[in-house]
Amino acid sequence: MQSRSTRFGAALTAVVAVTALAGYLVVAGERTALAASAVTIDGARTHQRIDGFGMSEAFGQANAIRNLGDTALRKQVLDLLFSETNGAGFSILRNLIPSDPSHTMLPNAPSGPSATPAYVWNGADDATDWGQLWLTKQARGYGVSTIYNDAWSAPGFMKTNNDEANGGTLCGVPGASCASGDWRQAYANYLVQNVKNYASVGITVPYLGFLNEPTWTTGYSSMLINPTQAADFTKVLANTIRSAGLSTKIVCCETLGWNNLPGYTNATLGDSAAAAGLGVFSSHGYASAPNSVVNTGGKPVWQTEWSHGQGTFNAAWDDNTAQSGFRWAQNIHNGLVNANLNAFLYWWGISNSTNSNSALIQLSGTTLNFAKRYYSFVNYSRFIRPGAVRIGASTADADLKVSAYKNTDGSVVIVALNSATSATQTSFTLPGTGITTGSATPYLTNGSSNTARRQPIAVTAGGFGATLPGRSLVTYTIPAGGSQPSTSTTTSASATTTTPPGGDGCTASVSLNSWNGGFVATVKVTAGASAVNGWRVALTLPSGTAVTNTWNAVAAGSTGTVQFTNTDHNGRIAAGQSAEFGFQATGSGSGLTPACSAA
Repeated sequence: MQSRSTRFGAALTAVVAVTALAGYLVVAGERTALAASAVTIDGARTHQRIDGFGMSEAFGQANAIRNLGDTALRKQVLDLLFSETNGAGFSILRNLIPSDPSHTMLPNAPSGPSATPAYVWNGADDATDWGQLWLTKQARGYGVSTIYNDAWSAPGFMKTNNDEANGGTLCGVPGASCASGDWRQAYANYLVQNVKNYASVGITVPYLGFLNEPTWTTGYSSMLINPTQAADFTKVLANTIRSAGLSTKIVCCETLGWNNLPGYTNATLGDSAAAAGLGVFSSHGYASAPNSVVNTGGKPVWQTEWSHGQGTFNAAWDDNTAQSGFRWAQNIHNGLVNANLNAFLYWWGISNSTNSNSALIQLSGTTLNFAKRYYSFVNYSRFIRPGAVRIGASTADADLKVSAYKNTDGSVVIVALNSATSATQTSFTLPGTGITTGSATPYLTNGSSNTARRQPIAVTAGGFGATLPGRSLVTYTIPAGGSQPSTSTTTSASATTTTPPGGDGCTASVSLNSWNGGFVATVKVTAGASAVNGWRVALTLPSGTAVTNTWNAVAAGSTGTVQFTNTDHNGRIAAGQSAEFGFQATGSGSGLTPACSAA
């Protein structure tokens, strides 16, 4: 729904210091031991492409930003929306194509559907589009290229009710005849003219929509279009776009809820000409959330608008309301993982309206009030860039919602939402990602942190151990190529290597990354003159030392002499070749001597 407003309501809670070192949560100087959970990030298992994350500044909110007298504040606002370093890094901007008489580019009705229209457009960023052209230019300066212009309704004179609001249907689609004639081609021309207008000032509009919430009748711009009518008009618009020599893709159908979308996808896919002309399916999350896969015939599907506009502006992280940051982190995860969304957009990014939750950030005069849901988006949108592919992520821990993505530069992004009330010690393994060493940098959002960068964690033997605070959202970024974490507390050491009798069997060596109170060990197992079909490594730990996480091996015991055996995927080692596993432990790793035996 559209007209939505916001007010700041809640202050942030006290800061809680968190460290992932040695499998402990440190709060106010106290250590609490944690239970362990395992997460597998499988780079060989791929899902959907990610087109991006974004929002709209329609119905005057773009002008609210533009008209800020304080240019430094205006720059800050734009950074918060589009910067990849200190903002959300939104990569999709959805603009409204106005149809109301005060803002439309066609304020006066032609004498008929075939008459030459008198479009109004001066390219000077004037009031005709509520400042959206100006905002689009600013977004382009940040590298945003995915511009989506969408009409809520045709001009009133093209509709059965002669009103651009209050429902009504486009004259000429099946079941909607008008005395004034068939306006389908005129409406398609009108939409293409919007794309041409933007092109005249150097802006390419790659995505174009022709309706919004087509089952919803309301007092602002709205138009009723059923699935058959939507498929019919898609063909008209596609032909018009081709005739104009444009490559713009059609987006349909902006349904009010996810459960409304299948009717429109089925009707469009069932018409070969409509299916060929359509580029993206779209839906909103209001009436029903995107939480299951819809058949789109292989076409991308975007969640293009959603918010919770009622009530006082809610800035809370975890107050069990629909507006809270924690709930929005769940919404984004469910959309990307359960519905295979290619893009996820909120309604307004920033708004100067009051008394609602339709924006992520409230602009109150010259004061910015941040809702925690803004940071829920940042934990995804800043790090998962357009063109990324969602890859496999699995865990047996029902309290963890984990997803993972591989960017076009080869970096891997892991987003973990811990719904448990207590912290969870977690081991991550990274098979198939091409990453065996390097560092994972955490960014924490919870009641006291806002996408806060934490100390990098060493990645060794294709995995790492980390601690997820209770009721928290943590994003881990891992560069391609294995860059090492920079930390003054980390030291390296190596232990001895065993020699197998007669040159057969296996050898093992261990190297450490240590800090005060704990370490991560990487153990390298090497086959001798013959291949090994299973191996076991015994390590006797010093008194007071305990294993807390293991990856790429199975540990028997955690203190004293610990036996590590191969997993299913790394038991066979060719003659002279090696496999690695790793573990995290508390205490000291001094003097570790591994003993390897072939199984």
